[in-house]
Amino acid sequence: MRLTARSTVVRIGAGAMALSLLAGGAVVAQAALTRVPSEVQAGDYKLDPAHGKITWSVDHLGFSTYVGQFVNVQAELKLDPANPSASSLTATIPLTEVASNSDGLNRHLQTADFFDTANHPVATFRSTRIVVDPSDPDEATVYGELTLRGVTKPVTMEVDFNQAGQTRGGYKAGFDGEAKIKRSDFGITFGLPALGDEVELHIEGEFVKPG
Repeated sequence: MRLTARSTVVRIGAGAMALSLLAGGAVVAQAALTRVPSEVQAGDYKLDPAHGKITWSVDHLGFSTYVGQFVNVQAELKLDPANPSASSLTATIPLTEVASNSDGLNRHLQTADFFDTANHPVATFRSTRIVVDPSDPDEATVYGELTLRGVTKPVTMEVDFNQAGQTRGGYKAGFDGEAKIKRSDFGITFGLPALGDEVELHIEGEFVKPG
């Protein structure tokens, strides 16, 4: 097909306009995101289970740090950026949904040596107080209670706010958190002291506001 100079110019112009529109759309989408906590929409959020998990790590006999995850966590966040102390977080962790990269260990963790999921299939967390760092509003301390194997103990979680905004999946707010617990506090004493008592928890979550 023969192209004239005019048709070439027209096509180049149309292409440039299309790129400009795409770039403009990207700018608009980016502008819709915020990393300022006070700009986040207030309301009730639910954890996106595809983008929410708890990674745990524990000392393995002094040889290494063993790492695994809990997946399919369910959580609800009531968020009030104007009054953070009025915010709250609850979570349900299915202990049967543990991923340790070892089928044998996955099965062992279900027994009475560890989680005893026949009697306690889930763990739960309920916040009791949320305090934003006055020197850094991106950070907050979440005080709460963790119930595991029927035992409830206070747990403190340090949380970082990542960003919030409209996505294809809806309006989201993303956070990371860290906490430490002693498994012996919850009656899990198998392998002590060779197998570590302190368990580090890293929490990642994208919370979606139903629209």
